Amino acid sequence: MLFHQKNLFLKGADRMSDRIFTPAQKRSIRDYMTISRPAGLCPAVPVTWFSMGGGTSITPEAYDVPVLYLGGEGSCRFLLGAEGHRVPLHPGELLYVPARTLCGTETDAGTVYTEIIAAKELTMNNIIHSGEPTALKNLISYEEGSIANLDLAHTDNMKFVLMAFNAGTDLTPHRAPGNAILTALEGKAIIGYEGKDYELNEGESFRFDKNGLHSVTAQGKFKMSLLLVLE
Repeated sequence: MLFHQKNLFLKGADRMSDRIFTPAQKRSIRDYMTISRPAGLCPAVPVTWFSMGGGTSITPEAYDVPVLYLGGEGSCRFLLGAEGHRVPLHPGELLYVPARTLCGTETDAGTVYTEIIAAKELTMNNIIHSGEPTALKNLISYEEGSIANLDLAHTDNMKFVLMAFNAGTDLTPHRAPGNAILTALEGKAIIGYEGKDYELNEGESFRFDKNGLHSVTAQGKFKMSLLLVLE
């Protein structure tokens, strides 16, 4: 009976929605081309999806502010510093690049990643080390009967957070204080948004608008990242 009820619940969840996406769907890989597309979350916190065709590269450049990179699809190498130290980035990994650090990118088979340009006052959790890619889902653990929360980076108008939901836990409906992107790192969940349910699976993202009423119900154990920007 419980199995039947669960199937009914998931059947009612929307799988065909422009709110559910992967970075590759927003900016798919094109042979021989490097393409960027702004996410449009907030002008004060530029978030951009990049796709690079196999064999392409981006010349090293430096920002005056810190930058976060999130691996989305395929793999690439970031060339860091004056010596061009090669650092690989894979799906589900985070790379932190400090301000005024030369940074380029190259890929053999193609890649899609997200770039988050932060403000000068960016505060990073000490578990993140610059120039060292980290698998996000390995940074946070499940806690019995609980929802765990880990702040990785924040400024006055941006937060990047990890959450781990033990089986049977959920976030009750509440409104987002800003535009946000939630990404499933492990497992799956039902996202309630403005009265409608959406099934979110590992590797997929969901976009919230400011003041959007939403909830998160884990389907078993579930880990996610949350990028929240405030205007």
